[in-house]
Amino acid sequence: MRLPRLALIMGLIACSAPAFAQRDKRIVAENLPNFDLRRFHFGFLLSYNTSDLFVRLKPSALTDSLLVLNHNRQPGFNLGIVASLNFTKNTSIRFLPTLSFQERTLQYQFKRSDNRVVYFQKPVESTYLEFPVLMKFRSDRINNFAVYVIGGGKFAIDMASQKDVDNALDDDVVVKLKKYDYGAEVGGGFDFFLPYFKFGIELKGCFGLPNIAIDDDTRFSTPIESIRSKAYVLTFTFEG
Repeated sequence: MRLPRLALIMGLIACSAPAFAQRDKRIVAENLPNFDLRRFHFGFLLSYNTSDLFVRLKPSALTDSLLVLNHNRQPGFNLGIVASLNFTKNTSIRFLPTLSFQERTLQYQFKRSDNRVVYFQKPVESTYLEFPVLMKFRSDRINNFAVYVIGGGKFAIDMASQKDVDNALDDDVVVKLKKYDYGAEVGGGFDFFLPYFKFGIELKGCFGLPNIAIDDDTRFSTPIESIRSKAYVLTFTFEG
């Protein structure tokens, strides 16, 4: 008798499970239920970035006095505004004017005529005013959670460009980069619908397309054939 009774109890539990699931689903309050019905959304963003450079040397660079050229990424941060135009609840276009503080380091090793090796470390600092335009494709909401992917391009102006600096002293020579840059951005993230605003966590890669190196006939710029920008950005968005 125990086996049929156990089977009956298990059957009742199995039959009642969907009802409990529906009840639990109703218990979860949906925050911002009309958020996707609005065509425009605005907010702000805070980001942590690690910026780097794609450096390509001339074929003859390492046959001269240059022994090694390393490029190291450094941390930085971004501040920006979020403006979103929603076509559907799953598709939107985002305009994100951003101020981005970036720093990279170039490390040189040169061999002198007396066979001694000298080392130079050149910081490459930029303060970019960026204008990304990105398409966002978001999943349906799962209660107060959704995932998304983004992709698009940006135009950037280096407000701290040193392209006009006079490189007269060897120790004070700066590695010059062009003032304007543009590139592609791709990434993804998560949206969390909170009671009063939507909070997002996003990771994306930013890859410059043009050569931004300036060759001003110094021993730091002459071996370089091209430099392209690169950055990885962790962003926190707040939208109302």
